[in-house]
Amino acid sequence: MSNVIEIPFETTLLVRDSCLCLQVQRAARALARRFDEALRPLGLTNGQFSLMMSLNRPEPAAMGPVATLLAIDQTTLTAALKPLTRRGWVNILPNPKDRRARLLGLTPSGKAVLAAAVPIWKLTHAEVEARLPDGNADRLRKVLLALS
Repeated sequence: MSNVIEIPFETTLLVRDSCLCLQVQRAARALARRFDEALRPLGLTNGQFSLMMSLNRPEPAAMGPVATLLAIDQTTLTAALKPLTRRGWVNILPNPKDRRARLLGLTPSGKAVLAAAVPIWKLTHAEVEARLPDGNADRLRKVLLALS
């Protein structure tokens, strides 16, 4: 005798068709693939572009605020930084105010790669926005911000 509870297939269809989490995940993956493909000639992924853009500031950034901005934990940030530091695009420096903490900054070659990536991002971003119904990108940004 089995105590397995069967979930009706109709429930599967309901989740497929109405789950906001699933729909946002699918859209995020599709957007990530599109931007990955566009940035590939520069040797960048969309995640690396976002990370490097978050470091494009007048002064080096502490890890905590960068992780918060990108909605990742510091362990994930540390892992994401490794290929960028190996390529010489990002510096990780001790914080002079707290030697245990680290500051992150773009190197000159990192700034050059980022500068080359921005026009690609702008073009790809415009193409994505053009696909939105009613061209309502601002409304979508507000909705996504409310969910985050």
